Amino acid sequence: MNVDRQTVDLSAYPELVVIYLGMRQYWRDFEALERWARSEPHRLWWKQFLRDSGGTGFWHETYFKRGGFEAVYDNIPQPIGFLRFASVQPAKGGMFTARDRLKLAGTAERSPVFTEEELYRGSADRP
Repeated sequence: MNVDRQTVDLSAYPELVVIYLGMRQYWRDFEALERWARSEPHRLWWKQFLRDSGGTGFWHETYFKRGGFEAVYDNIPQPIGFLRFASVQPAKGGMFTARDRLKLAGTAERSPVFTEEELYRGSADRP
């Protein structure tokens, strides 16, 4: 029996973004992904998770058709993905947001769930 081998033509999506969140999600471009990540209900979930993960680990790795990747890992006990071979750094400063990690120009339409100061100085714990 012959293998049913298939592929896809991605030429209509030059700004395609793929992010793995333990499930697959596809975005037409980075701005669409960023808008979704900073809108409800995802924003609320992310805010609650960053206040208290409840011991749950979270990670994402983002791959761009035109090249480039970025990743973040929260409460991951064993190295996975890029953690297995790349230099590990705190998600602070120029590594705080996906836009920062990708060194993308411009600003986000919406502010992050927490600013770096709020998250790392403890105000993420306040209601």
